Amino acid sequence: MKRIKLIIVVLFIFSLCRLSFASQIIPLKPLDSDDKILIFAPHPDDEALSCAGIIQEALRKKAQVKIVYLTNGDHNQLAFIVYERRLVFRKGEFIHMGEVRRKEAIAAMAYVGLSSDNLIFLGYPDFGTFAMFTRYWQSPKPYKSLLTRLNKVPYQENFSYGKSFIPENAITDLETILESYCPTKIFVSHPADTNGDHRALTLFLDIALWDMEGKIPLPKVYHYLIHHVDWPMPRKYHPELSLAVPDDLLDIGQWFSFDMKPHMVAKKYNALRSYRSQTESSGFYLFSFAKTNELFQRLPSFTTNGAGPNKADTCAEYQIKDAFLNVIVSHPVENHDISKMTFYVFGWRKDVPFSAMPKIFLDIHSNTINVWDGRMRLSNSEGVTVESTGQTITVKISLELLHNPDKALISTRIFSKKVPYVKSIWSKFEFK
Repeated sequence: MKRIKLIIVVLFIFSLCRLSFASQIIPLKPLDSDDKILIFAPHPDDEALSCAGIIQEALRKKAQVKIVYLTNGDHNQLAFIVYERRLVFRKGEFIHMGEVRRKEAIAAMAYVGLSSDNLIFLGYPDFGTFAMFTRYWQSPKPYKSLLTRLNKVPYQENFSYGKSFIPENAITDLETILESYCPTKIFVSHPADTNGDHRALTLFLDIALWDMEGKIPLPKVYHYLIHHVDWPMPRKYHPELSLAVPDDLLDIGQWFSFDMKPHMVAKKYNALRSYRSQTESSGFYLFSFAKTNELFQRLPSFTTNGAGPNKADTCAEYQIKDAFLNVIVSHPVENHDISKMTFYVFGWRKDVPFSAMPKIFLDIHSNTINVWDGRMRLSNSEGVTVESTGQTITVKISLELLHNPDKALISTRIFSKKVPYVKSIWSKFEFK
């Protein structure tokens, strides 16, 4: 009898926890005819995975919708081997992959009611845009795609045809689209997504929106998640189930749910089936997004004028003190069971082009501090110090090294010998 009572108490507590979690997810505010929706997709199929329901609802409300594809998805070699049943090695065949996925996107969006006139393909390097963003600003040579062996957009139909694979071009393209369209709502990939192109796209957009402040009315930005460990579950097509927020991302910003009626879920599923080049190898995963809702998160921008914790980060606090950015890392294991730490700090200033600002990457392990500015390794670690006290490590980064930014994009990662490493999402900061 006591055991039964204990089980009942545990189940009651668990249900309260789930209710508490659910209360943090609120319905997405209804769309209306005045909305101008802009969806940014890292690859063809991400727009359908994340926003097929939103697109249907926007068109029903007679709102405007446009989709921007950062890449043509030409790097997914395994999927194309399964799809075309042959090995793919030559450059022209990879470009063929990108053309196939572009046509699939047109077909998928036509299925949910959106014409090809509202689709904008850029064509930057699939599986290479994160490297572009972090290492190729003001580079003497553009990024070269590993598989296509190209360093510029090869697709004649694309908005960015012929442009070199340098991040300045991607920023210019996004700003041109933002200024001409003036969206009211943006849906874009999540900075905690494990896919590099998904992280890169939201980082490019952050910079473009900072640059556009005062030039256009700033839209509301909603982030969608596609790639995350053991998510979404269960796999395969379960139109009777709903998507749930991963526990580790529940508290870093406000989550919104857009609920879909059964016919909308079915239309989303069939739109995904248009991506045959992907579903033949990964349908069990892709179809798991065709559930009763779509999830989006609005992320805050943090201020570093105090010692308060950055709740977008599971492992660090940030503050400005004595002309230094302090990154305060705590670890639950005594004597700092930390084998390595890495930090990205990319500052932005209103009066300096972002391309000219330092792109600082710190690689700290043992007693060694390596400092990089983009692809250039700095000759010494002057401007960076590490202090250790108890279970706390403080990394101090000189604001002078960062060129005294107004804002910054920051990411911290901790690698541990005894427990899995902890990583933060890329977070936005205002320096005050």
